[in-house]
Amino acid sequence: MARGGGALVLDGLSRTYPGASRPAVANLSLEVRAGELLALLGPSGAGKSTALRLIAGLEPPDAGRVLLRDAAGATRDLTPLPPERRNVGLVFQHHALFPHLSAAENVAFGLRARGVRPRERDARAADALAAVGLAGAGPRRATSLSGGEQQRVALARALVVEPDVLLLDEPLANLDAALRGDTRALVRQALARRPVAAVLVTHDRDDAFAVADRVAVLAAGRLLQVGAPEALYARPTSRTVAEALGRATFLPAAADGDAVAVTVGDVTQRARRAGDLAAGAHTPAASLAVLRPEQLALGPAAEADGAWPGIVAERTFAGAHARYAVTLAGGGRVEVNGALGAAAAGDAVAVRLGAAPVALVPATPA
Repeated sequence: MARGGGALVLDGLSRTYPGASRPAVANLSLEVRAGELLALLGPSGAGKSTALRLIAGLEPPDAGRVLLRDAAGATRDLTPLPPERRNVGLVFQHHALFPHLSAAENVAFGLRARGVRPRERDARAADALAAVGLAGAGPRRATSLSGGEQQRVALARALVVEPDVLLLDEPLANLDAALRGDTRALVRQALARRPVAAVLVTHDRDDAFAVADRVAVLAAGRLLQVGAPEALYARPTSRTVAEALGRATFLPAAADGDAVAVTVGDVTQRARRAGDLAAGAHTPAASLAVLRPEQLALGPAAEADGAWPGIVAERTFAGAHARYAVTLAGGGRVEVNGALGAAAAGDAVAVRLGAAPVALVPATPA
């Protein structure tokens, strides 16, 4: 089977650590296409890092397989292979560079281990550093590089060996906001130059949204939902997924044909429904409307007819807008994005549903 350009296939991967009360990963099945970056998103303990270790061969699965499938459909089973024979590139949160080596020597380390001759090794290392914006930095010691530069060297080192699969384990976690943005763009550019199946582990939804083609949300070792970031944000299938993807208020609601009816006190507001709960699923008897702050509108109390009256409990500056926490007179509390001077804490206001579709999720936990 030819190297490169293959799809990574996870087929029913499971792993339970000795003494654990539940699996770290339970029956995980996913496919990551060549040239695609899939983000594994979830809180600590969700199973993200264990999944990464299973792919890399650093942990043995209790069940399931790790496969690589080429464009012709031929598959290679990586499961029995040790890490060094899987041709997997790894980028860690803490860089894991050799401090006594130069940037170029760090990048070339994997090539040396593969028996690549010095002249080719040096040329490939220089090209890899240039590709991550570090042209000419080869002679510098790793200890002289900034945190962002070290992470770029780590990315170059992972890509220079031309891996079949690239694994990124929280690579942006230790970077400040400006460097995070630059490094996100760098990851996308590097993958555009050499399309491999890439998996990013992160607990930060902004990182996942910024770089991933698709996002897989994990919780307690289980895969809850996978899809494009925009689709997951707009149409989560559970409260857990909705919360993982951003701020939201959850109010009791019901499906009303193609609409969602949300009743607070004696006021019912309707909005278009954002798709089905899941393919072929029926609306559960108890449902919740997922209301993002940008899906609601804040108005003066005098315009409360047909809206939910409430009192602003808190106002938070959020850059170009403010976020208002409003305690509703009919019960419950919502967060609403509004103009900076729209209201102050203690003001009486009216909250309306905007024009954007509203998702329904089951009231019961995922």
